[in-house]
Amino acid sequence: MSRPIVAIVGRPNVGKSTLFNALAGERISIVKDYPGVTRDRIYADVVWLNTQFTMIDTGGLEPDSNDKMLTYMREQTQIAIDTADVIVFITDVRQGVVDSDYGVADMLRKSGKPVVLAVNKVDNFEKFMPDVYEFYNLGIGEPFPISASSKLGFGELLDEITEHFTVGNTEEAEDDRPRIAIVGKPNVGKSSIVNKLVGHNRVIVSDVAGTTRDAIDTPIRRDGKDYILIDTAGLRRKSKIKEELERFSIIRTVAAVERADVVVLIIDATEGITEQDAKIAGIAHDRGKGIIVAVNKWDLVEKDNRTVNEFKLDIRTTLSFMSYAEILFVSAETGQRLHRLFELIEVVIQNQNLRISTGVLNEIVTEAVALNQPPSDKGKQLRIYYITQVAVKPPSFVIFVNDKELMHFSYTRYLENKIREAFGFTGTSLKFFIRERKENDR
Repeated sequence: MSRPIVAIVGRPNVGKSTLFNALAGERISIVKDYPGVTRDRIYADVVWLNTQFTMIDTGGLEPDSNDKMLTYMREQTQIAIDTADVIVFITDVRQGVVDSDYGVADMLRKSGKPVVLAVNKVDNFEKFMPDVYEFYNLGIGEPFPISASSKLGFGELLDEITEHFTVGNTEEAEDDRPRIAIVGKPNVGKSSIVNKLVGHNRVIVSDVAGTTRDAIDTPIRRDGKDYILIDTAGLRRKSKIKEELERFSIIRTVAAVERADVVVLIIDATEGITEQDAKIAGIAHDRGKGIIVAVNKWDLVEKDNRTVNEFKLDIRTTLSFMSYAEILFVSAETGQRLHRLFELIEVVIQNQNLRISTGVLNEIVTEAVALNQPPSDKGKQLRIYYITQVAVKPPSFVIFVNDKELMHFSYTRYLENKIREAFGFTGTSLKFFIRERKENDR
């Protein structure tokens, strides 16, 4: 089940990022960091009372401004609004209701999305509550007083946000067709690949990055099996705001990855692997999705007998945190090797759903421990009692030990490699959870 997405919007300097950072900083959000990938702070995974959702921060919104940067940021905020399941509209109690707030409110009403109105900078509830009531004039609903800097009023705000979540997405839950997200930087050929696979121009293709403005679902049937392709949009590239472009290009990727079973990361062969590619790959890795790296425009690359191996090595180095990913060299223009994409997708789906019996797992771990003794500290050695698989999509395992502080990341990775040697698990991450258990409780 994909996490709901919550977008924080409002005009400049009302405290959007302060709220976002306060939630993330209080460990309400789970923000993971992996070697080899730079994390963006545009989104955070939030858990509130056992409910998980993804929160997206946005730039300041000035509906009527002609300033180029503010106009651009308005476009990016609209993307976040279109993507979100719930919108948090942040206002400023100290400035009161201003004309721009009415403009934002009108924009949000047109979206048809549930909107939660938060009135920020209420550091003293008794003093500011009369001013909070003024915000009923926006016609958005009940205003929730908060102080993002003092971390006040978060409970009622989060309760209201989660009240708007449906229990899963019924339509997607009943639709068992695998969902394949086509993701990547702008103008790497995502839409061209979708069109080539489908056999007609389902998606508008242009050399201008940003032609596709929304994630588009395309049903497709291959070898008697049905799939849904999710094409994600590129964003317009403007040299002066390249950094903001990369920041906001994450938004739709997060939404598409959440809904997907398998993620196909498209890389431009003429540019090579980039840091932005690593950021996008990291989103799929964090969420335990199946992953295939497709190097597009391979027909444009001059090759010799070392080109493929050198390119693969570069990808493996940059994406060192996901060495399990399959790599495929394709061309949307000529159709080169695109027929193999669905073969790999099927392999990845099978591996995502692969279950290993507890007995077989423990035989592998016992042999691994015999070959490489577990670490010790101050005379105390790690003891591994047993391992069992507890979930699929991605395959997840619990390892019971005598002291989880002794279970170093490197030894967990060693055991993961041994399990992969035995069963492959190509194209999917593996999750490991370490649990302590006293020896007499075995």
